[in-house]
Amino acid sequence: MKLKFCGAAGTTTGSQHLLEVNGSRILLDCGLYQGSRTRAYEVNCCFPLFDPKEIDTVILSHAHIDHSGNLPNLVKKGFKGNIVCTHATRDLCQIMLADSAHIQESDSNWLNKHRKKDGLPTVEPLYNAKDAELCLRQFVTAGYERPLPVADGVTVTFIDAGHILGSAQVLLTIDDKDDGVRKRFLFSGDIGRGANEVLRDPVPVHDVDFLLMESTYGGREHEAPPGMGDHFGEVLREAVKRGGHILIPAFAVERTQQVLYVLHRLFEDGSIPDLPVYVDSPLAVSATEIYRLHPDAFNEEVYQDLFEKQNPFGFEGLTLVRSVSGSKALNELHGAAIIISASGMCEAGRILHHLKNNIGDPKTTVLFVGYCAEHTLGRRIRDGEKEVNILGDRYRVRAKIETIDSFSGHADHSELLDYFDRTTGPKKRVWLVHGEPDSAEALKEALVKRHHRSVEIAELGQEVEF
Repeated sequence: MKLKFCGAAGTTTGSQHLLEVNGSRILLDCGLYQGSRTRAYEVNCCFPLFDPKEIDTVILSHAHIDHSGNLPNLVKKGFKGNIVCTHATRDLCQIMLADSAHIQESDSNWLNKHRKKDGLPTVEPLYNAKDAELCLRQFVTAGYERPLPVADGVTVTFIDAGHILGSAQVLLTIDDKDDGVRKRFLFSGDIGRGANEVLRDPVPVHDVDFLLMESTYGGREHEAPPGMGDHFGEVLREAVKRGGHILIPAFAVERTQQVLYVLHRLFEDGSIPDLPVYVDSPLAVSATEIYRLHPDAFNEEVYQDLFEKQNPFGFEGLTLVRSVSGSKALNELHGAAIIISASGMCEAGRILHHLKNNIGDPKTTVLFVGYCAEHTLGRRIRDGEKEVNILGDRYRVRAKIETIDSFSGHADHSELLDYFDRTTGPKKRVWLVHGEPDSAEALKEALVKRHHRSVEIAELGQEVEF
C-alpha cells in the first residue's frame, strides 16, 4: 500500500493525497492550490504528480474549494470514476463549484484583456460552468457512519468532522492483499473545534492504524472559546448605539449560517434590539437554503429548533439579497442595520462595495468573525491601518473595527492535540498535512512530547509505503 502527497503538503491549500491499494488508485480530495497566479495555474492546470485518467475513485472530505475545487478540471482531464462524499457535501459542491467556475472565467477574461494589449496569447480558465455541472454527475453519496465499498477490499465510512456542513473524517477499512492484513486508515480532513453553534462536535474514531491528519492551526490558539454568543451580543448592542451600519464580512458557507443562528437566538431572547438584517451574497443565500435540508449534521439544540421553529436560520427582519439591484439598494439604508456579505477576508465580492461606502463613517461598525490571511484587505483593516485601498481608491478608516474569534471552524493547537488523544488505536504511522511548515512542525513537536512517538511531516511529491 502506497500513499503519495500531491497537495496540501507544506501548505494549507490544494488538498490531494493519492492512495494505491489492491491495484486501485484512490484520490483523497481534489482541491485547488491557491498562491501566486502563475504558480497556481501551473499546479492546478495539469496535475503534475499523477494522471487523472489513471485515478479510479475520488473520496472527498468536504466542500471547501481547497479540498474540492479542482474536481471539474480532473473530470475534464479524463477522470471517469466516482466522486464519493456525504449528501450535504454534494449539495454544497453544486453551488460552490459553479461559483468557482464563474471566478475562473472572470479572472481569465480580465487577464486576457491585458495579455492582448501586450501581444501575448490568451489563457483559458481551468474550467467553466458546464465542466462543473458535468463533474457533479459523477458524485456518489453516503450518510455518516454508513459503510460503502469503493474499491477491491476497500470500504469508506464517513465520520462527522464538525467543520462545515457535511464535513467528514474519511475512514478506510482496507483488506490489504499484499500482506493479508486488515487495516484502518483515517484521513482527518479538516477538524472542527466542537461546541459549534450549529454543527455536531467531531466524532472520535477508534482503532486507527494509520492517521493522515491536518495541522492548519498547529502552534496557534484561538483568542476565544467557541460559543461566545454573549460577547457577540455586547458588540452588537454597542454598534446599534452608534446608529450606523454593522458590516459583517463572512464566508458564504458555514460562517454566515453560524452568525444567522446566533442572531436568531439573540433577537428571540431580547439580548439585542430589533433591527433589519441583510445577507448580501447569492452564494450564502443558496448555502443557507442547503443547510436546512441536512438536519443530520446539526447539534441537538439546532435539531430541535428545526422542528419547533421550522427555520433556525430565518427570522422576522431578515432579508436575503440575490440581485445586484438589491445589493445596490442597501446603499440607501439609513440607521442601524446588519449587512452580512462575502468574502470573509474582504478580497472579493459585494462586501467591498459596502466597505467602500461605509468605512469612512465613524458610526459604522465592521465586525470580523473569521480568520483573515496576511496581506488581505480584511487583515489590514483588522490590524488597524488608517487608510486602505478598496476597488482602486484609497479610503480613510473611521469605522469602529471589532473582531470575534470564537466562530472559527478550525480546531486550534490544543484542540488538535485533544482530537489526536480521542482518536484511539495504535496509530502506527502519523503524517501531518494541510499546514504551513511552522504550524506542522509545532504540532509535530507537541505530539512527540505528549506521546513519545514518531510523527512525520508530509513533503510534496513524497511517496511512502506501509
